[in-house]
Amino acid sequence: MALPGSLRRQPANRGLVSHFTHHHIVVFLLTFFSYSLLHASRKTFSNVKVSISSQWTPSCLNSTAPELRPYELWNSNHLFPNAEEATLFLGTLDTIFLFSYAVGLFVSGIVGDRLNLRWVLSFGMCSSALVVFFFGTLTEWLHFYNKWFYCCLWVVNGLLQSTGWPCVVAVMGNWFGKAGRGFVFGLWSACASVGNILGAFLASCVLKYGYEYAFLVTASVQFAGGVIVFFGLLTSPKEVGLPELGADEDGGVEEDANRPLMGDDDADDDDRNYSIQATDADNQPKAIGFFQACCLPGVVLYSLAYACLKLVNYSFFFWLPFYLSNNFGWKEAEADQLSIWYDVGGIIGGTIQGLISDVLQKRAPVLAISLLFAVGSLFGYSR
Repeated sequence: MALPGSLRRQPANRGLVSHFTHHHIVVFLLTFFSYSLLHASRKTFSNVKVSISSQWTPSCLNSTAPELRPYELWNSNHLFPNAEEATLFLGTLDTIFLFSYAVGLFVSGIVGDRLNLRWVLSFGMCSSALVVFFFGTLTEWLHFYNKWFYCCLWVVNGLLQSTGWPCVVAVMGNWFGKAGRGFVFGLWSACASVGNILGAFLASCVLKYGYEYAFLVTASVQFAGGVIVFFGLLTSPKEVGLPELGADEDGGVEEDANRPLMGDDDADDDDRNYSIQATDADNQPKAIGFFQACCLPGVVLYSLAYACLKLVNYSFFFWLPFYLSNNFGWKEAEADQLSIWYDVGGIIGGTIQGLISDVLQKRAPVLAISLLFAVGSLFGYSR
């Protein structure tokens, strides 16, 4: 008779990584790079703001541009009379994107609970790529400049981009569970920073040909990534006949958090898992409502802390290249390349802090200390 999962003694040498299958690796990489590509397309907009601003303002404001006559003919398509108004509108677009993105996260979470996560994610990636292409490339090729059109496109882009985060987190949770999540998710959380680096690198490489090609390249890569996700992503272990995490456990959350991700339990226990899958395959977990989610322990508190963190992070995300270019007079491509180091720090910090939190078996102290160090670094930078 097989003992319950919470009563079996686990061998001391059972490593975390040794229980991964090739399916885990594929899921890790696909979710990692799918969200990286979404971030790369967002980063492109912040990396080309100087070029967009110069395109939307009269050429007479550019001291290096030749004076073209008649003035009305060559400057009739400009949206703004000066760079200040153009910069203000760029900030408005950022605000519009974030508002629609916030609303979309709520909606996408509900949709992802009720539809196939692979469909939702691939649809969001491909559709967002088309919107980015229309916004940055097609409008420039057609010389069509309209503020309301830009605003509408960016609202739609925010809604479509919001499908990424809830879906990839849900898929990772299905495959990797709770055990070792500090290191695994710390390493995986580098996807946003990798996407920022990729977006900045691609933009700086093609910016000399025109900012529209930066949008074209990132949109094309993102669309291709969406197609790969549609045909290659497995959203749950049961799609390939593997037992779902926690299916064989009678213990609580604490026992599950200390167990390996994919344990090589006794053969009879594995058989029991497969029989459970065969008989209960149609029993899907029921989606919970918004207020039920808010009542979960720590949800509201950590959401507020994450909101404060995102406030600072998105300030750097949207405006660091623009700030470096305008305040220090650097070329836009050079500012893009320097801003990459902010994301390099995010990759290293997220991985190390996740590993430390696994060793300590505590998340909150590591997060609090990291935020305090971040406050100190910002204060030192301002001086």
